[in-house]
Amino acid sequence: MSTVYTIAFTLFVPVLLVRLFLRGFVTPDYRRRWRERFGLETPDFGPGGRPVWIHAVSVGEAIAATPIIDYLTVQHPDTPVIVTTTTATGAATVARRFGKNVEHRYFPYDLPSVVRRFLRRVDPRMLILMETELWPNLLQACAVRHVPVIVANARLSARSASRYAWFPAMTRAMIAAVNCFGAQSARDRERFIDLGAIEDAVVVTGSLKFDIELPPSIAESGQAIRRRLGTNRTVIMGGSTREGEEDVLLDVFGRLLPRHPDLLLVIAPRHPERFDVVAEICRKRSIPVIRHSEGGACTSAASVFLIDGMGELPAFYAACDVAFVGGSLVPKGGHNVLEPAAMGIPIVVGMHTFNFLEIVDMLHAAGALERVRNVDDLAAAVDRWLCDGDARDRAGASGRAVVEKNRGAAMKLTGIIEQLFENEGGSSGTGVPFPANGHAKLRT
Repeated sequence: MSTVYTIAFTLFVPVLLVRLFLRGFVTPDYRRRWRERFGLETPDFGPGGRPVWIHAVSVGEAIAATPIIDYLTVQHPDTPVIVTTTTATGAATVARRFGKNVEHRYFPYDLPSVVRRFLRRVDPRMLILMETELWPNLLQACAVRHVPVIVANARLSARSASRYAWFPAMTRAMIAAVNCFGAQSARDRERFIDLGAIEDAVVVTGSLKFDIELPPSIAESGQAIRRRLGTNRTVIMGGSTREGEEDVLLDVFGRLLPRHPDLLLVIAPRHPERFDVVAEICRKRSIPVIRHSEGGACTSAASVFLIDGMGELPAFYAACDVAFVGGSLVPKGGHNVLEPAAMGIPIVVGMHTFNFLEIVDMLHAAGALERVRNVDDLAAAVDRWLCDGDARDRAGASGRAVVEKNRGAAMKLTGIIEQLFENEGGSSGTGVPFPANGHAKLRT
């Protein structure tokens, strides 16, 4: 099966290159750094400078990896860290959050010659895959080179598990190449075991996303943004919106405006290439829009404030009254609901939240989040919270409490990482062998 996969991937490479070229018109990084995706441009860590390699696909995974990276740079300052991402927005997040503390490269394509070249040049002492990024050729190459692999913040939806089950031989080979799965929930753990993982190799750590550490200045930043938006205005926000969701939000805005004449809608599209698209949607509807990049105050004549930049989402969440988190009205799986929850903001999402299913369930049970199916539901949910300040405050406080209660995944995962550091050239210290590849019982 892996041979068929490799042939199919090889045949698909020209399509990937065309896609990089086209996306490069909007984001030059995609064209300028194409060589990195073939393992042709790698950092030189010098003799003995074997790094920890962390792969974080995009923005959410890079943010989730923050406590691990911070831990490594403090506790193992002599060990380099290289972070790979697939998207340019992920690369920008890595650069903004970690600067020169880490090296960044784009993730190499999963072709045997490419991953072997990357591993040979980088020579990582371990690989940490964020969430569930299982690549057959990469994992096989890591097994051959005895590179330990951890899947951190691992999650596996029922839909994804069923897809992996279609290819049992290849899936078992990938699972066997992973030393440890740090599963987000007991449900995720059972699904990995069902696919062939040994029970002792799958540890429930919880979600790293609960361990987000917002800077102390975030509240002040939110207050400054609120002054810019208008302290006397009611602000609803659509964060990380995807195609089709902005139209729904604008419909909701139109319905709520007669009841809340001071209403302002803030929209933060998930991807930079859609900034101009969303601005054009507003103009076609004759809705006055102000763009964040323009730098001026949001006048009372504006109905929509468009966040056309990256990296400021938490501060804008802190400045709003109610937050809709995108990717959930369309079948994308939803985006991070914990950022507004940590800021004490009540949340509304659609029904497509399989990326954050357990977290959404927790917040919903606590009364911090509402699920909606359509424009009518969304307008009604937002209106209820806008009309009842006490209920809004209780919902926000409940969300913040859920976040605080579920912290701790970072501590569990860094403990597993420490076992791998201890085991270099030896055993895990548990009396149970912990080979470079192959499962072993972990201290928990």
